[in-house]
Amino acid sequence: MANNNTSQIKINVQLDENRVPEKLSWAAVEGGVELEDAKAFMLSVWNSDEKSTKCIELWTKDMAVDDMKIFFHQTLLSMTETFQRATGDEKMSATMQDFCDYFAEKLELKK
Repeated sequence: MANNNTSQIKINVQLDENRVPEKLSWAAVEGGVELEDAKAFMLSVWNSDEKSTKCIELWTKDMAVDDMKIFFHQTLLSMTETFQRATGDEKMSATMQDFCDYFAEKLELKK
């Protein structure tokens, strides 16, 4: 149960008979999201004891391939921005941004 010192983010995954994600939704009430549908999500959690990242990546079976390409591009951009804010490493952030631009160009995301 949440109190003033905690916050919850909930992810709901509705599966079909083959346990393939059919519907995704999420809520972050404190952030103003009551219940919002999604077609895909990626969650990465850092385990400092193991020095490893645990990941969950899910997408619905009706997620369009073109939308997945855009989702990946936007996720890479977001990771680049987060990396810059978290580390202050301008040189690597610029390199990551260059890759994001290359990624978008090769997938013809930017016209």
